[in-house]
Amino acid sequence: MARYEAIQKIMESIDDELIVCNIGFPSRELYEICDRSENFYMIGSMGLASSIGLGLAVAKPRKDVVVIDGDGSLLMNMGSLVTVFANNPSNLTWIVIDNGAYGSTGNQDTYAQKINLVDVAKGIGFKNSFNFDDIDLKDVIRSDDAGFIVYETEPGNSSAPIIDLDPITIKERFMSSI
Repeated sequence: MARYEAIQKIMESIDDELIVCNIGFPSRELYEICDRSENFYMIGSMGLASSIGLGLAVAKPRKDVVVIDGDGSLLMNMGSLVTVFANNPSNLTWIVIDNGAYGSTGNQDTYAQKINLVDVAKGIGFKNSFNFDDIDLKDVIRSDDAGFIVYETEPGNSSAPIIDLDPITIKERFMSSI
């Protein structure tokens, strides 16, 4: 399965949750699949989708937040795993699409191919740490602890077009929705 199909599958479980999406192709793919004002498309800041998602979850405790991240981005900011765990916002679900590659920069291999990210999250203490195929996403989103989910896919990018919104419009549209 490609990342594009994984994002389609994720969005089947999304109702009114806020979405923070990883930079580059994942954001482009989400934009093509299901554009909505509750989606925050990362234009830059690789590795920080989880940090932005955590900030939203803490600031808006009555609103569910879903982060769609990549294995390469997670590896760039491994400290975010500990920070999210320590804060344990029950309204945050972090989905890492693990395609074993830095998809937006040329599909170079990541070291995620050598480790099990679910085991890493469990080792840190995440109670709700799962492979996507083993769960009902809606159940994890509604649980009483932060969720960490790994969705394994094949490397590669779709032909999704560039997002035709500038960063200021993305930010203002998103802020209006929350």
